[in-house]
Amino acid sequence: MSAYYNFIKREQREDGVNIAHYQPTKHAQGAWNEHEQHMAPATGLLTAELNGYAPQENMRIARISLDILGLIPLDDFTVTTRCIRPGKTIELIEAVMSSRGRDAIIARAWRLMTQDTSEIAGIEDQKTLHKPEELPIWEDMKGWPGGFIESVRLVADDTQRRPGRGMVWITNDVDMIEGKPTDDLVHLLGMVDTANGVVPRLGLGLSELEWMFPNTDLQIHMHRAPQGRWLGIEAVQQYGNDGIGLTSAVLHDINGPFGRSEQILTIRPMPR
Repeated sequence: MSAYYNFIKREQREDGVNIAHYQPTKHAQGAWNEHEQHMAPATGLLTAELNGYAPQENMRIARISLDILGLIPLDDFTVTTRCIRPGKTIELIEAVMSSRGRDAIIARAWRLMTQDTSEIAGIEDQKTLHKPEELPIWEDMKGWPGGFIESVRLVADDTQRRPGRGMVWITNDVDMIEGKPTDDLVHLLGMVDTANGVVPRLGLGLSELEWMFPNTDLQIHMHRAPQGRWLGIEAVQQYGNDGIGLTSAVLHDINGPFGRSEQILTIRPMPR
C-alpha cells in the first residue's frame, strides 16, 4: 500500500519542541496547481503530529484550526510541534508546516479532558440513513486533477445533491505515512478539506470553471471521536456578493454525526 508522505527523520529539542521531516508523494498532489499539495492530506499529517505530541490518556483533540498561509509546495517540508498552553484538563498545541524557507500552514488543536457524560448526551444534527457501501459510485469529482483526487473513492445519492448543497461519502486506501498504520482520526480528518469540492455552486470540473474558490482555512470541531474508514460530508456552499464565500459541513462517520467543519473562501476569476 502506498502513502501520502514519506517520513525522513525527527528532532526532539530539550525545550519540548518536536521537528519532523517529511517528503510528499504524488498522492498528496493538489487540484488547483500540479506543483502544490492538497490541503486534505496535509491536514491528516498535521493531525497525526498533533495527536502524537505528548498525549495524555484522559484528553482528546476536540478542535483543530488550520490557517493556510499560501501555496503548499509539493516538496520536502518540516512540521514543528509545540505546546502553547499546557494543562491537565485543557491544553493548546500547535503544529507548523514549513517548506522552502517559509511557513505554509499553522495548525492549532485544543485538547480537552474526557469523562463520562452519557446520561446527558444529546445530538441535534440528524443521523443519515445512508450506508456508504450500498451507494453508487460518484465520479463527478474526478473532473478535478491531482494525485490526491485520484487516490480517493466517493459514493453519493445524486437525488439528494445539487450545486451548493448535498452529501457525499469518501474514503481511500492510502496510508498517511509510509510504513505506519493510519488511525481513524487521521484517516477521516485527512479527507475533510474535500468538503469545498463536493457541492460547488459553479460546476465540478476545473476546466469548466470561470471562477475559483480556494479556502484559506479549515476549522474542524468534534463533539466525539470519529470511527471507521468512511467520511460522510453533508455540505453547504454559500457565496457572498463581495468575493468571499463559506463552505460548511456536518461531518459523519458510519455511526452518525461527529462534528462540523467550516472553510472561508476567496472567490476570484479563474486565470486563463
